[in-house]
Amino acid sequence: MEELPYQLIAHYGVIGDTRTAALVGKHGSIDWCCFPRFDSRSAFAAILDHERGGRFSIEPAEPYTSDQRYLSATNILVTTFHTHSGSGVVEVMDFMPAPGEPEIAGPLEIHRRVRCVRGSMTLDIRVDPRLDYGRGETRLRAVRHGLLAEQEGEVLALAAPDDLEWEIGADGARSLMRLESNARRWLVLRYDDDEVLPVGDYLSQECLERTAEFWNLWAAGLTYTGRYRAEVERSALALKLLFYAPTGAVVAAPTTSLPEAIGGARNWDYRFCWLRDAAFTLSAFHIVGLYDEADRFMRYLRWVAARGVAPLQIMYGIGGETELEELELPHLRGYAGSAPVRVGNAAHEQLQLDVYGELLEAAWLWHQRGMVDQDFWALLRTVVDWVVENWDRPDCGIWEVRAAPRHYVHSKVMCWVALDRAIRMAEQLDAPCPSWIRARDAIHAAVMERGWSESRGAFTQSFGSDALDAANLLIPLVGFLPPEHPRVKATIEATLRELTRDGMLYRYTNDDGIEGGEGVFAICTFWLADALILSGAVDDGERVFRRMLRFSSRLGLYSEELDPRTGDFLGNFPQAFTHIALINTAELLRRARSG
Repeated sequence: MEELPYQLIAHYGVIGDTRTAALVGKHGSIDWCCFPRFDSRSAFAAILDHERGGRFSIEPAEPYTSDQRYLSATNILVTTFHTHSGSGVVEVMDFMPAPGEPEIAGPLEIHRRVRCVRGSMTLDIRVDPRLDYGRGETRLRAVRHGLLAEQEGEVLALAAPDDLEWEIGADGARSLMRLESNARRWLVLRYDDDEVLPVGDYLSQECLERTAEFWNLWAAGLTYTGRYRAEVERSALALKLLFYAPTGAVVAAPTTSLPEAIGGARNWDYRFCWLRDAAFTLSAFHIVGLYDEADRFMRYLRWVAARGVAPLQIMYGIGGETELEELELPHLRGYAGSAPVRVGNAAHEQLQLDVYGELLEAAWLWHQRGMVDQDFWALLRTVVDWVVENWDRPDCGIWEVRAAPRHYVHSKVMCWVALDRAIRMAEQLDAPCPSWIRARDAIHAAVMERGWSESRGAFTQSFGSDALDAANLLIPLVGFLPPEHPRVKATIEATLRELTRDGMLYRYTNDDGIEGGEGVFAICTFWLADALILSGAVDDGERVFRRMLRFSSRLGLYSEELDPRTGDFLGNFPQAFTHIALINTAELLRRARSG
C-alpha cells in the first residue's frame, strides 16, 4: 500500500491499562505508544514522524474505508474496514488487558484480534518498532512464533500466527494475512519479554472477556444520572485511561508535541501531572462516583506537596519526579511537520501562583469528607503561610507564558482561593488565623482595584493590562465574586464579544512572546458554559455546552484545542482537562435544571 499522510488527530482512538496508553488510528495503525509508563521513551511514534517514528499497522491490502467505535462501556477499540471493491469487511479489535492492582500488575501487552465479518480480505501487516523515540537502531528479527525487537536492553515481542511469512527490511517487518468469512486471528505485543510463545498461549479471548467485564462493571458504578450520561461516561472512561494506577497521578495527556497550530512551535510534553488539575479532577471524580480514584489522587497530591513548598512545582512526574528536563528531538519532524518535538517540560521551573489555590481547593473538598488529618493540616498551614508572604509576586500564570512574569489576575484570584479555603478549614478546626484573613482581604482588594479595567468593562489578564483572558470566567466558579455581580456579568459579555470565534473561545488573543498561533481552547468554552449557567443564563450555557459536544471525535474524545476554521483537533490528545471540564459542566447543568 502507498504511505498514508498524517491522520487527523480526531481519527485516533486510545487504549490503555492505567500504566501506559496507545493511539490507534482509523487506518489500523498504532502510531504512538510508550513502554513501560506514559512518560517512557516511545516504541511507536509515527504520529510524530511518519518515516522515523515507527508503527504497528494492520490494514487492507486494497483501497478501503474505515470507522472506529468502542465496545459499549469499555475502552476496547474496534476498527472496521470495508474494501472499495465490496469484497469483504474486517474488524480489528485492540485493547490492553484489564488493569490489576499496581502491586500485582501483569505484563504490558497489546492484544489485536482480526476478524473477517463478511466476504474475504487480504491484510497488510507492518511491524516497525523504533525504540527510544527512534534514536539509535532497533534490531528486528523473525523468531519462532513471531518477531523480536531489541535495543540496549529494551525488548518487544510479537506473538503472531505461525503461518505468517515475514519480510524484514529498512521499514520493519511486513506480512500478508488472508482471511475468509468468520475467520479470526490474534496478534499479541508484549514489552520486556524476550520469549515469544505460540499466540494461543496468551489466552487472548479469555483476556478480552475479562477486560470487557472489568470496564463494564467499572462504568456501571458511575453515579452521574443527568441527560448527558453517554458523554459523561465516555469522558470518565477516558480519564480512567489517563490515571497512573501505581501512584494515583493523572497525566494531562498521554502524548507529547502534538501541535497547537500545524507547522508551529507550540509543541509541549503533557505526560506529567499538573497540580492545577487537582480541584477540577477531584470534583469530576466525585461527580461520577470515582471515590477510590479521587482518594488515591489526593494521596499523590499530598505526597508531592510534602516534598517542598518554597515554592511548589506546578507539575511533577507520575512517579513523583521533580526533574522534568526539557529536550528537543531534532531527528523527528513532528506531526505534519510541526517541529520541534519536545520531551520533558521546562515549565516545571516556573512560578505559577494559581496552583496553591487548586491545591487548597482540593484539600477543602477532601476536608469535607473528613480526610484531612493533623499531619496534612500541618503541611497545609506551611503552604498557606508561604502564600501569605508571596501572593503579591509576579508569576507565569495559568497558561505558562514563557515571557516576563506578570501580576496575572487569575493567579491572584487563586491565591485568594487558597486563603479562603484554608480559613474555612481553620474555622472548623478552631485554629485562629488572623494573618490569613488580612491577606485574603488584601488580595480581594488588589484584584478589584488593579485587575478591573473601566475602559474595557472587564477583568483583564494582568494588572495594568488591557488584554482579556478566558481564565477570568472562573471568578464566579471559585466564589471570588457571586455570579450575579455586575463585574462578573460584564466580564462574561466582554469575553463573548472579544474572545469568541463561532461559539468557541480563545484563551487570549494578545502576544505572549511565542511564535505562531493556536486554536480555540476546549476547556475555556466549557468554562464559558459554566459561567453562563451560574449567572442564570442556563439556556445559553447549555447551547454552548451542546455545541462543544458536536466537536468531539466520533469516539467522544477531545484534544486540548480546535482549529476554529475546520474544527480539526489541535494539541495533545486525549486531554484530561477537557474531559474533566465536560463532566463538571454536565453536572452543573443537571443541578441547574433540577433546581
